Amino acid sequence: MKLAKIRLSDGTRRLAAVESNDQRLRLLDLEQVEKIKRLADILHSPDPLGLTRFLIDPKSEPIDISKIALLAPIDDQEVWAAGVTYKRSQVARMDESKSGAIHYDKVYTADRPELFFKATAGRVSGPGEPVRVRFDSQWTVPEPEWTLIVSDKGKLVGFTLGNDMSARDIEGENPLYLPQAKLYKQSCALGPWILIPEVPIERDKTQIGVSVLRKGKTAFEGKTDLGQMVRSFDDLIGWLARENEFPNGAFLLTGTGIVPPDDFGLENGDIVSIEAPTIGTLTNPVIKEARAPQKEPRTK
Repeated sequence: MKLAKIRLSDGTRRLAAVESNDQRLRLLDLEQVEKIKRLADILHSPDPLGLTRFLIDPKSEPIDISKIALLAPIDDQEVWAAGVTYKRSQVARMDESKSGAIHYDKVYTADRPELFFKATAGRVSGPGEPVRVRFDSQWTVPEPEWTLIVSDKGKLVGFTLGNDMSARDIEGENPLYLPQAKLYKQSCALGPWILIPEVPIERDKTQIGVSVLRKGKTAFEGKTDLGQMVRSFDDLIGWLARENEFPNGAFLLTGTGIVPPDDFGLENGDIVSIEAPTIGTLTNPVIKEARAPQKEPRTK
């Protein structure tokens, strides 16, 4: 079952269930249950799958997905991310940050994972909305990531796709610059919708890929499978929830196993598409504003 937040042609925002071929939707009738007002209310319920089936409006006609706008499937959850969960990511981080290479090497095999705050809901882009390259970065890449939806009780309730935009030159200059490399406006995309699995995910059979179009031609593409991830979903959620609370729930990006070559960086006008056959495709244009930084005198 797949759940979407949508905007109809008249501007009305609704929740919908995505039909199996991903081309049509059925509206949910939220008036059937008094306390269900938002997507998060369904996700945080005892039985999200059963509740979704109950809420599908039998009187509603299927809607062609081309007739609506998909919105980011987030309410007011926090967005977090895990790093160095794939061997490919470990090698890339060690290469980009010579001074901090030992730290990336150690965290790959350590019990405690690397976890960092990625975005508030207002910084998240939905399908078709732009993701941003910082004007002060010359080497920013997309990071396609399988994303966990965690309920207010710390339970895994669904999946979506995420783009963890990363300014590798800023992070590589000094690992302490990680928040600036990762967390800024339009630095994260989520979508196209949420998958509530009816059967467990088989990680080694679940692929995720990315392609970047530049002036109509493929500038980069790659794919991997979730079986390459060194950590389990439960392990990552367990560490995220340790000594922490998420009354609004959370999204947790699980790291990337696809790293472009060092001579590749996103440019203004690129189109990034992240695809997983199990979920769908998340596509976002890239923007980078040409602004000269304002240099101020450094005081000691």
